[in-house]
Amino acid sequence: MQQRSLASTSRSVSAIGLGTWQLGADWGEVDDGQALAVLEASADAGVTLFDTADVYGDGRSETTIGRFLAGRPGHGITVATKMGRREAQVPENYNRENFRAWTERSRRNLGVDTLDLVQLHCPPSAVIESDDTYDALDELVQDGAIAAYGVSVETAAQALAAIARPNVTNIQIILNPFRLKPLDEVLPAARAAGVAIFARVPLASGLLSGRYTEHTEFAANDHRSYNRNGEAFDRGETFSGVDFETGVKAARRLAAALPEGITLPAATLAWIARRPGVTSVIPGARTTEQARANAAAAALLDDGTDLTGFSDAVAEVYDELLRADIHPHW
Repeated sequence: MQQRSLASTSRSVSAIGLGTWQLGADWGEVDDGQALAVLEASADAGVTLFDTADVYGDGRSETTIGRFLAGRPGHGITVATKMGRREAQVPENYNRENFRAWTERSRRNLGVDTLDLVQLHCPPSAVIESDDTYDALDELVQDGAIAAYGVSVETAAQALAAIARPNVTNIQIILNPFRLKPLDEVLPAARAAGVAIFARVPLASGLLSGRYTEHTEFAANDHRSYNRNGEAFDRGETFSGVDFETGVKAARRLAAALPEGITLPAATLAWIARRPGVTSVIPGARTTEQARANAAAAALLDDGTDLTGFSDAVAEVYDELLRADIHPHW
């Protein structure tokens, strides 16, 4: 597994990480044994970045990770958690007192004195643009509550505003063949500033797994059922904001351009990880098979596999089917 420097920190993280939203809630049921097995399979495959949040299962994802890591001394895994979505996303809630309370809770959940990396969890733009936000985060670093901080964002404009702040370690942003806008300005700006990029929702909520058809249905407690049009939260988080049937069609087009013997999710993860400026790609996994397959995609970064045809197809499909609906929004 390729390891990459985490911006100005002394840490390195794997080119393919693990997103753990699905271990908490909103993706159907995942029991504790299954969740721990996914973490173990990922770590055994060389994954050294676990991304979580205090709101995933209202802390369940964090506590599961904490229990797993407690039994794996010398693990070398960086845990990037997020804070700010357990309360209403209004600017007045993003204050010193809440930041301290939120980080204290995550420290307890994870069983650590200092959190490796804390990211604001898609806050309002006013929060990202406020000097007070970064003053409060800097205080938490000085106090030893957190080692570093970043921002998870919805839009390219928010990413650029956060990148301009001198102590921001990373930006987490949706980047995949269905969401190409970050390639325009965000990745170049992050590279110039020495800010890490975590590419989230890399498989477009499973659309880029290549397994779905127009008739696929999801569990009632799965966000892919209840948030298709943004009923519960930003619609860009579900299927990357792409109309489901259009996404199925686009995925079929991309699958037709794959090199022989390469799966659509593997090619997608490797293609994202090869974009200049991307530090880590953080797909989720509900099963050990998915976890191992995601991690195995990292082999394509070093074995010389030619993804030129796939990359050309990504540009063509985006321009023909997706750009008009997706590019203006995020």
